[in-house]
Amino acid sequence: MTLPTDPAANLAALIRCPSVTPAEGGALATLEDMLKPLGFSVERPVFSEDGTPDIENLYARRSGNGPHLMFAGHTDVVPVGDESAWTHPPFAAEIAKGEMYGRGAVDMKGGIACFIAAVARHVEKNGGPKGSVSLLITGDEEGPAINGTTKLLGWAAAKGEKWDASIVGEPTNPDALGDMIKIGRRGSLSGTVTVNGRQGHAAYPQLADNPVRGLMSLVDALLHPVFDKGTKDFQPTNLEVTSIDVGNPATNVIPAKATAIFNIRFNDTWDAETIQADIHNRLDQAAGRKKYRPGKKTPVDYELAWRDRPSHVFLTRDDRLIDTLSSSVKAVVGKTPALSTSGGTSDARFIKDYCPVVEFGLVGKTMHMVDERVALADLETLTQIYERFIEDWFAKGLP
Repeated sequence: MTLPTDPAANLAALIRCPSVTPAEGGALATLEDMLKPLGFSVERPVFSEDGTPDIENLYARRSGNGPHLMFAGHTDVVPVGDESAWTHPPFAAEIAKGEMYGRGAVDMKGGIACFIAAVARHVEKNGGPKGSVSLLITGDEEGPAINGTTKLLGWAAAKGEKWDASIVGEPTNPDALGDMIKIGRRGSLSGTVTVNGRQGHAAYPQLADNPVRGLMSLVDALLHPVFDKGTKDFQPTNLEVTSIDVGNPATNVIPAKATAIFNIRFNDTWDAETIQADIHNRLDQAAGRKKYRPGKKTPVDYELAWRDRPSHVFLTRDDRLIDTLSSSVKAVVGKTPALSTSGGTSDARFIKDYCPVVEFGLVGKTMHMVDERVALADLETLTQIYERFIEDWFAKGLP
Protein backbone atom coordinates (compact mmCIF):
# COMPACT_ATOMS: atom_id res chain seq x y z
CA MET A 1 0.00 0.00 0.00
CA THR A 2 1.38 3.39 -1.01
CA LEU A 3 1.17 6.04 1.71
CA PRO A 4 0.75 9.77 0.92
CA THR A 5 4.31 10.72 1.84
CA ASP A 6 4.86 13.12 -1.09
CA PRO A 7 3.50 16.60 -0.27
CA ALA A 8 3.62 17.73 -3.91
CA ALA A 9 1.50 14.79 -5.03
CA ASN A 10 -0.92 15.41 -2.15
CA LEU A 11 -1.22 19.09 -3.05
CA ALA A 12 -1.71 18.43 -6.76
CA ALA A 13 -4.63 16.13 -5.96
CA LEU A 14 -6.21 18.81 -3.74
CA ILE A 15 -5.69 21.71 -6.15
CA ARG A 16 -7.47 19.73 -8.86
CA CYS A 17 -10.59 19.82 -6.70
CA PRO A 18 -12.37 23.13 -7.48
CA SER A 19 -13.51 23.74 -3.91
CA VAL A 20 -14.42 27.42 -4.17
CA THR A 21 -16.46 28.40 -1.10
CA PRO A 22 -18.98 26.89 -0.38
CA ALA A 23 -18.42 23.96 -2.78
CA GLU A 24 -16.73 20.82 -1.45
CA GLY A 25 -15.43 20.19 -4.97
CA GLY A 26 -14.12 16.74 -4.16
CA ALA A 27 -11.44 18.03 -1.78
CA LEU A 28 -12.75 16.33 1.37
CA ALA A 29 -13.27 13.06 -0.49
CA THR A 30 -9.65 13.29 -1.67
CA LEU A 31 -8.49 13.87 1.90
CA GLU A 32 -10.48 10.87 3.10
CA ASP A 33 -8.75 8.69 0.50
CA MET A 34 -5.36 9.88 1.78
CA LEU A 35 -6.15 9.46 5.47
CA LYS A 36 -7.83 6.08 5.65
CA PRO A 37 -4.69 4.12 4.62
CA LEU A 38 -2.92 5.87 7.52
CA GLY A 39 -5.37 4.41 10.03
CA PHE A 40 -7.61 7.45 10.42
CA SER A 41 -11.32 7.14 11.03
CA VAL A 42 -13.05 9.80 8.96
CA GLU A 43 -16.38 11.57 9.39
CA ARG A 44 -17.79 14.29 7.15
CA PRO A 45 -20.60 16.13 8.93
CA VAL A 46 -22.65 18.78 7.16
CA PHE A 47 -23.81 21.85 9.09
CA SER A 48 -26.59 24.27 8.21
CA GLU A 49 -28.01 27.59 9.31
CA ASP A 50 -30.75 29.72 7.84
CA GLY A 51 -29.46 32.27 5.37
CA THR A 52 -26.13 30.52 4.83
CA PRO A 53 -25.04 27.67 2.54
CA ASP A 54 -24.80 24.13 3.88
CA ILE A 55 -21.15 23.22 4.48
CA GLU A 56 -19.51 19.81 4.47
CA ASN A 57 -16.60 19.39 6.88
CA LEU A 58 -14.15 16.62 7.79
CA TYR A 59 -12.97 15.24 11.10
CA ALA A 60 -10.40 12.45 11.05
CA ARG A 61 -8.67 10.80 14.00
CA ARG A 62 -5.88 8.28 14.40
CA SER A 63 -6.19 7.10 17.97
CA GLY A 64 -3.40 6.14 20.32
CA ASN A 65 -2.49 6.16 24.00
CA GLY A 66 -1.08 9.55 24.91
CA PRO A 67 -1.66 13.22 24.20
CA HIS A 68 -3.94 14.39 21.40
CA LEU A 69 -2.66 16.75 18.67
CA MET A 70 -5.09 18.48 16.31
CA PHE A 71 -4.15 19.88 12.93
CA ALA A 72 -6.75 22.34 11.66
CA GLY A 73 -7.32 23.96 8.33
CA HIS A 74 -9.63 24.47 5.38
CA THR A 75 -9.97 23.14 1.86
CA ASP A 76 -12.24 25.89 0.58
CA VAL A 77 -10.59 28.54 -1.55
CA VAL A 78 -11.45 32.02 -2.80
CA PRO A 79 -12.64 32.54 -6.39
CA VAL A 80 -9.95 32.62 -9.08
CA GLY A 81 -10.95 36.02 -10.46
CA ASP A 82 -10.10 36.52 -14.13
CA GLU A 83 -9.04 33.03 -15.15
CA SER A 84 -7.54 34.34 -18.39
CA ALA A 85 -5.03 36.34 -16.31
CA TRP A 86 -3.52 33.16 -14.87
CA THR A 87 -0.26 31.92 -16.38
CA HIS A 88 -1.37 28.35 -15.64
CA PRO A 89 -4.94 27.09 -15.14
CA PRO A 90 -5.99 27.65 -11.50
CA PHE A 91 -7.11 24.05 -10.92
CA ALA A 92 -4.50 22.17 -12.97
CA ALA A 93 -1.63 22.05 -10.42
CA GLU A 94 0.90 22.63 -13.19
CA ILE A 95 4.57 22.94 -12.28
CA ALA A 96 6.90 25.51 -13.81
CA LYS A 97 10.40 26.50 -12.69
CA GLY A 98 10.10 24.55 -9.46
CA GLU A 99 6.73 26.02 -8.43
CA MET A 100 3.25 24.51 -8.40
CA TYR A 101 0.48 26.83 -9.55
CA GLY A 102 -3.11 26.67 -8.38
CA ARG A 103 -5.78 28.25 -6.24
CA GLY A 104 -5.19 27.13 -2.68
CA ALA A 105 -1.53 26.27 -3.22
CA VAL A 106 -0.55 28.25 -0.13
CA ASP A 107 -3.93 29.16 1.38
CA MET A 108 -4.16 26.53 2.53
CA LYS A 109 -4.23 23.21 0.72
CA GLY A 110 -0.44 23.25 0.75
CA GLY A 111 -0.29 23.17 4.54
CA ILE A 112 -2.75 20.27 4.66
CA ALA A 113 -0.78 18.36 2.03
CA CYS A 114 2.42 18.77 4.02
CA PHE A 115 0.92 17.73 7.33
CA ILE A 116 -0.55 14.57 5.82
CA ALA A 117 2.81 13.77 4.25
CA ALA A 118 4.50 14.34 7.62
CA VAL A 119 2.10 11.99 9.40
CA ALA A 120 2.53 9.42 6.64
CA ARG A 121 6.31 9.53 6.97
CA HIS A 122 6.07 9.22 10.73
CA VAL A 123 3.75 6.22 10.41
CA GLU A 124 6.02 4.63 7.82
CA LYS A 125 9.11 5.05 10.03
CA ASN A 126 7.67 4.57 13.50
CA GLY A 127 4.31 2.86 13.12
CA GLY A 128 2.51 5.93 14.39
CA PRO A 129 2.87 8.57 17.13
CA LYS A 130 2.56 7.87 20.86
CA GLY A 131 -0.85 9.41 21.10
CA SER A 132 -3.70 10.60 18.91
CA VAL A 133 -3.63 12.81 15.84
CA SER A 134 -6.73 14.43 14.38
CA LEU A 135 -7.44 16.64 11.41
CA LEU A 136 -10.24 19.17 11.72
CA ILE A 137 -10.87 20.50 8.22
CA THR A 138 -13.63 22.87 7.17
CA GLY A 139 -15.03 24.07 3.89
CA ASP A 140 -16.18 27.41 5.31
CA GLU A 141 -13.10 29.40 6.32
CA GLU A 142 -13.11 31.69 3.29
CA GLY A 143 -16.89 32.10 3.57
CA PRO A 144 -19.10 33.23 6.45
CA ALA A 145 -17.30 30.85 8.87
CA ILE A 146 -20.64 29.91 10.40
CA ASN A 147 -21.09 26.27 9.39
CA GLY A 148 -17.44 25.36 9.61
CA THR A 149 -14.82 25.15 12.33
CA THR A 150 -16.90 26.62 15.16
CA LYS A 151 -19.67 24.04 14.69
CA LEU A 152 -17.23 21.24 13.90
CA LEU A 153 -15.44 21.84 17.20
CA GLY A 154 -18.70 21.78 19.13
CA TRP A 155 -19.83 18.64 17.31
CA ALA A 156 -16.56 16.83 18.06
CA ALA A 157 -16.47 17.99 21.69
CA ALA A 158 -20.03 16.73 22.17
CA LYS A 159 -18.80 13.32 21.03
CA GLY A 160 -16.14 13.38 23.76
CA GLU A 161 -13.17 14.68 21.79
CA LYS A 162 -10.53 16.57 23.76
CA TRP A 163 -7.31 18.04 22.43
CA ASP A 164 -4.04 18.97 24.11
CA ALA A 165 -2.70 21.27 21.38
CA SER A 166 -3.43 22.42 17.86
CA ILE A 167 -1.56 23.72 14.82
CA VAL A 168 -3.45 25.67 12.17
CA GLY A 169 -1.65 25.36 8.85
CA GLU A 170 -2.33 28.87 7.54
CA PRO A 171 0.47 30.55 5.51
CA THR A 172 2.14 32.47 8.33
CA ASN A 173 5.56 33.16 6.84
CA PRO A 174 5.94 36.55 5.11
CA ASP A 175 9.10 35.91 3.09
CA ALA A 176 10.66 32.51 3.80
CA LEU A 177 9.85 29.36 5.72
CA GLY A 178 10.84 29.77 9.33
CA ASP A 179 10.12 33.50 9.53
CA MET A 180 7.11 33.44 11.80
CA ILE A 181 4.81 31.47 14.08
CA LYS A 182 1.50 33.10 14.95
CA ILE A 183 0.81 32.72 18.68
CA GLY A 184 -2.28 34.89 18.86
CA ARG A 185 -4.49 37.28 16.95
CA ARG A 186 -6.02 40.68 17.49
CA GLY A 187 -9.76 40.87 17.86
CA SER A 188 -11.92 42.10 15.02
CA LEU A 189 -15.35 43.67 14.77
CA SER A 190 -17.20 45.73 12.19
CA GLY A 191 -19.93 48.31 12.32
CA THR A 192 -22.03 50.63 10.18
CA VAL A 193 -22.71 54.27 11.05
CA THR A 194 -25.75 55.82 9.37
CA VAL A 195 -26.36 59.57 9.58
CA ASN A 196 -29.89 60.81 8.95
CA GLY A 197 -30.17 64.20 7.30
CA ARG A 198 -32.77 66.14 5.37
CA GLN A 199 -32.77 66.08 1.59
CA GLY A 200 -32.72 69.37 -0.28
CA HIS A 201 -31.29 71.51 -3.06
CA ALA A 202 -27.54 72.06 -2.95
CA ALA A 203 -28.08 75.77 -3.61
CA TYR A 204 -30.30 76.12 -0.52
CA PRO A 205 -28.39 74.33 2.27
CA GLN A 206 -30.26 76.27 4.96
CA LEU A 207 -33.36 74.29 4.02
CA ALA A 208 -31.63 70.92 4.30
CA ASP A 209 -29.35 69.03 6.66
CA ASN A 210 -26.46 67.45 4.80
CA PRO A 211 -25.72 64.02 6.38
CA VAL A 212 -22.30 63.96 4.72
CA ARG A 213 -21.19 66.81 6.94
CA GLY A 214 -22.38 64.95 10.02
CA LEU A 215 -20.71 61.77 8.85
CA MET A 216 -17.41 63.60 8.37
CA SER A 217 -17.48 64.60 12.03
CA LEU A 218 -18.21 61.04 13.16
CA VAL A 219 -15.57 59.45 10.91
CA ASP A 220 -13.03 61.97 12.17
CA ALA A 221 -13.81 60.83 15.73
CA LEU A 222 -13.36 57.18 14.74
CA LEU A 223 -9.89 57.85 13.36
CA HIS A 224 -8.52 60.34 15.91
CA PRO A 225 -7.08 60.08 18.45
CA VAL A 226 -5.42 56.68 18.23
CA PHE A 227 -6.93 54.00 20.45
CA ASP A 228 -3.64 52.88 22.01
CA LYS A 229 0.06 52.51 21.28
CA GLY A 230 0.12 48.72 21.28
CA THR A 231 1.18 46.28 23.97
CA LYS A 232 4.05 43.90 24.60
CA ASP A 233 2.45 41.20 22.48
CA PHE A 234 0.24 43.12 20.04
CA GLN A 235 0.30 45.89 17.48
CA PRO A 236 -1.64 49.10 18.14
CA THR A 237 -5.38 48.89 17.72
CA ASN A 238 -6.32 50.03 14.23
CA LEU A 239 -9.64 51.20 12.76
CA GLU A 240 -10.19 51.44 9.01
CA VAL A 241 -13.18 53.02 7.30
CA THR A 242 -13.83 50.62 4.43
CA SER A 243 -16.82 52.26 2.74
CA ILE A 244 -18.62 55.61 2.62
CA ASP A 245 -21.81 55.82 0.61
CA VAL A 246 -24.76 58.16 0.08
CA GLY A 247 -26.39 56.40 -2.88
CA ASN A 248 -26.77 59.74 -4.62
CA PRO A 249 -26.07 60.13 -8.38
CA ALA A 250 -27.18 63.78 -8.50
CA THR A 251 -24.67 66.61 -8.06
CA ASN A 252 -27.23 69.22 -7.01
CA VAL A 253 -29.14 67.24 -4.41
CA ILE A 254 -28.21 67.04 -0.74
CA PRO A 255 -28.87 63.39 0.20
CA ALA A 256 -31.11 62.20 3.00
CA LYS A 257 -28.69 59.63 4.43
CA ALA A 258 -24.99 58.81 4.50
CA THR A 259 -23.33 55.66 5.78
CA ALA A 260 -19.85 54.55 6.68
CA ILE A 261 -18.68 50.99 7.27
CA PHE A 262 -15.63 50.36 9.43
CA ASN A 263 -13.57 47.51 10.78
CA ILE A 264 -11.41 47.65 13.89
CA ARG A 265 -8.61 45.27 14.86
CA PHE A 266 -8.05 45.56 18.60
CA ASN A 267 -5.32 44.31 20.93
CA ASP A 268 -5.45 43.01 24.47
CA THR A 269 -5.95 46.51 25.87
CA TRP A 270 -9.58 45.90 24.95
CA ASP A 271 -12.27 43.29 24.62
CA ALA A 272 -15.26 43.47 22.28
CA GLU A 273 -17.45 45.14 24.89
CA THR A 274 -14.98 47.84 25.96
CA ILE A 275 -13.96 48.77 22.41
CA GLN A 276 -17.64 49.06 21.44
CA ALA A 277 -18.25 51.30 24.44
CA ASP A 278 -15.30 53.53 23.47
CA ILE A 279 -16.57 53.88 19.91
CA HIS A 280 -20.07 54.74 21.14
CA ASN A 281 -18.55 57.43 23.38
CA ARG A 282 -16.48 58.88 20.53
CA LEU A 283 -19.52 59.09 18.26
CA ASP A 284 -21.74 60.62 20.95
CA GLN A 285 -19.21 63.35 21.64
CA ALA A 286 -18.60 64.03 17.93
CA ALA A 287 -22.34 64.23 17.23
CA GLY A 288 -22.56 67.45 19.24
CA ARG A 289 -19.61 69.21 17.62
CA LYS A 290 -20.16 71.89 14.97
CA LYS A 291 -16.86 71.57 13.11
CA TYR A 292 -18.50 70.47 9.86
CA ARG A 293 -22.03 71.77 10.57
CA PRO A 294 -21.84 75.51 11.32
CA GLY A 295 -25.14 76.98 12.31
CA LYS A 296 -26.78 73.66 13.19
CA LYS A 297 -28.21 73.60 16.70
CA THR A 298 -29.11 69.92 16.93
CA PRO A 299 -26.59 67.10 17.26
CA VAL A 300 -25.90 64.73 14.39
CA ASP A 301 -28.72 62.19 14.12
CA TYR A 302 -26.92 58.88 13.74
CA GLU A 303 -27.42 55.14 14.18
CA LEU A 304 -24.71 52.57 14.89
CA ALA A 305 -25.20 48.91 13.98
CA TRP A 306 -22.67 46.23 14.88
CA ARG A 307 -22.05 43.21 12.70
CA ASP A 308 -22.66 39.82 14.28
CA ARG A 309 -19.98 37.54 15.71
CA PRO A 310 -16.99 39.69 16.69
CA SER A 311 -13.64 37.92 16.84
CA HIS A 312 -11.99 38.07 20.24
CA VAL A 313 -8.35 38.80 20.91
CA PHE A 314 -6.28 35.90 22.23
CA LEU A 315 -2.71 34.93 23.04
CA THR A 316 -1.39 31.38 23.41
CA ARG A 317 1.03 30.87 26.30
CA ASP A 318 1.65 27.12 26.02
CA ASP A 319 5.45 26.83 26.25
CA ARG A 320 5.52 23.15 25.30
CA LEU A 321 3.67 23.77 22.05
CA ILE A 322 5.48 26.97 21.11
CA ASP A 323 8.97 25.81 22.11
CA THR A 324 8.63 22.45 20.36
CA LEU A 325 7.49 24.05 17.13
CA SER A 326 10.17 26.74 17.33
CA SER A 327 12.91 24.18 17.88
CA SER A 328 11.55 22.04 15.03
CA VAL A 329 11.72 25.02 12.69
CA LYS A 330 15.26 25.83 13.79
CA ALA A 331 16.39 22.21 13.41
CA VAL A 332 15.20 22.12 9.79
CA VAL A 333 15.88 25.63 8.44
CA GLY A 334 18.52 26.87 10.90
CA LYS A 335 16.74 29.92 12.27
CA THR A 336 14.44 30.74 15.15
CA PRO A 337 11.04 32.03 14.01
CA ALA A 338 9.55 35.24 15.32
CA LEU A 339 6.50 34.84 17.54
CA SER A 340 3.82 37.16 16.19
CA THR A 341 0.20 38.21 16.63
CA SER A 342 0.06 40.21 13.40
CA GLY A 343 -2.36 39.85 10.52
CA GLY A 344 -6.06 39.18 10.32
CA THR A 345 -8.24 36.53 11.90
CA SER A 346 -8.22 32.79 11.32
CA ASP A 347 -10.07 29.77 12.63
CA ALA A 348 -7.60 29.71 15.51
CA ARG A 349 -10.02 32.16 17.14
CA PHE A 350 -12.46 29.29 17.60
CA ILE A 351 -9.91 26.62 18.53
CA LYS A 352 -8.42 28.67 21.37
CA ASP A 353 -11.56 27.92 23.42
CA TYR A 354 -10.74 24.18 23.36
CA CYS A 355 -6.94 23.92 23.54
CA PRO A 356 -3.71 25.88 23.05
CA VAL A 357 -3.26 26.79 19.39
CA VAL A 358 -0.58 28.26 17.14
CA GLU A 359 -0.40 28.83 13.40
CA PHE A 360 2.42 27.82 11.09
CA GLY A 361 2.40 27.10 7.38
CA LEU A 362 3.79 28.16 4.02
CA VAL A 363 4.95 31.54 2.70
CA GLY A 364 1.88 33.65 2.04
CA LYS A 365 3.11 36.06 -0.66
CA THR A 366 0.73 34.83 -3.38
CA MET A 367 -2.36 33.88 -1.34
CA HIS A 368 -5.64 35.07 -2.93
CA MET A 369 -3.70 36.37 -5.95
CA VAL A 370 -3.71 35.48 -9.62
CA ASP A 371 -1.04 32.80 -10.15
CA GLU A 372 -1.09 31.63 -6.53
CA ARG A 373 1.81 29.21 -6.28
CA VAL A 374 4.24 27.45 -3.97
CA ALA A 375 7.84 26.34 -4.35
CA LEU A 376 8.19 22.56 -4.35
CA ALA A 377 11.21 23.00 -2.09
CA ASP A 378 9.00 24.74 0.47
CA LEU A 379 6.55 21.84 0.44
CA GLU A 380 9.35 19.47 1.31
CA THR A 381 10.78 21.77 3.98
CA LEU A 382 7.41 22.32 5.68
CA THR A 383 6.79 18.57 5.66
CA GLN A 384 10.13 18.03 7.42
CA ILE A 385 9.25 20.68 10.03
CA TYR A 386 5.88 19.11 10.71
CA GLU A 387 7.41 15.64 10.90
CA ARG A 388 10.05 16.82 13.37
CA PHE A 389 7.37 18.55 15.44
CA ILE A 390 5.18 15.43 15.57
CA GLU A 391 8.09 13.34 16.74
CA ASP A 392 9.31 15.81 19.38
CA TRP A 393 5.91 16.88 20.71
CA PHE A 394 4.73 13.33 21.32
CA ALA A 395 8.11 12.35 22.75
CA LYS A 396 7.69 14.98 25.47
CA GLY A 397 4.33 13.54 26.55
CA LEU A 398 1.95 15.49 28.71
CA PRO A 399 3.36 17.83 31.39
